[in-house]
Amino acid sequence: MSAVVLESVLSCPHCGFASRENMPVDACRFFHECPACATVFAPLPGDCCVFCSYGSVPCPPVQQRRVAAGPEAREPGAACC
Repeated sequence: MSAVVLESVLSCPHCGFASRENMPVDACRFFHECPACATVFAPLPGDCCVFCSYGSVPCPPVQQRRVAAGPEAREPGAACC
């Protein structure tokens, strides 16, 4: 089984600023405030959290489901929390 990655780089959809963020292992983060421009953004429709929409790595619950489900769950948009 692959290790769950607990850091993701979030890119602001407004200004493009990227910040390295720690992800919670037992919850999804619905909102994030950009440290550069103060825009508060939410996930895109169909995604469970800002990490799944704007992060370099999806949130830990999604990572865990994808590992458990196998290769077919690794497609974009599959099995968000």
